Amino acid sequence: MKINFDEIMQQEIKALKSKPKLLLHVCCAPCSSGVIDKLYKNFEVSVLFYNPNISESEEYLKRKEEFLRYNKDSKYNLKIIDCEHCDADFLKIAKGLENEPEGGKRCTECFRLRLTKTAQIAKKYGFDYFTTTLSVSPYKNAELLNELGKEIGEKFAVKYLLSDFKKRNGYLNSIINSEKYNLYRQDYCGCIYSKLEREKYKNNSKK
Repeated sequence: MKINFDEIMQQEIKALKSKPKLLLHVCCAPCSSGVIDKLYKNFEVSVLFYNPNISESEEYLKRKEEFLRYNKDSKYNLKIIDCEHCDADFLKIAKGLENEPEGGKRCTECFRLRLTKTAQIAKKYGFDYFTTTLSVSPYKNAELLNELGKEIGEKFAVKYLLSDFKKRNGYLNSIINSEKYNLYRQDYCGCIYSKLEREKYKNNSKK
């Protein structure tokens, strides 16, 4: 039976006795816009922008600046922990997995890399929970993300908030907010392999 991670998150929230500190890994402005609304009322949310999978510095800065603008324009003004662009972190874990298909082992290791960094920082600064916006995408495997998050959370003794943010119109709201705030919506995850696959698909569509 498929696990309903959104229902598990709702039960976790109902059991809260206070407003705990949560570190939210964000990948981009559109995805975060579909997630923050679901967490803001029940958690003291801070944001981590750590995405070494983004291959080009220009693209990295564009996505980060769009999130900063959304954070300001939406009046959330969440505290942001920023990481410098370090694509070497991603290239290291992608070595030997260059030919993996989208959604394969390379993506798993990419998720692990970003969730591990989030857990490390959450532990360092005393956060009660950590989680990621990644599951808001219909192209991301929520079951895998939660499995990795739980495993990594246990390793660092920080609780991972099990979730599936695409549920209850999470993805739809990310589209609506993108239009409302005129957000840049990328059409690939950010890594060079995803970009090449997307370009190949576009070229084939023109034939």
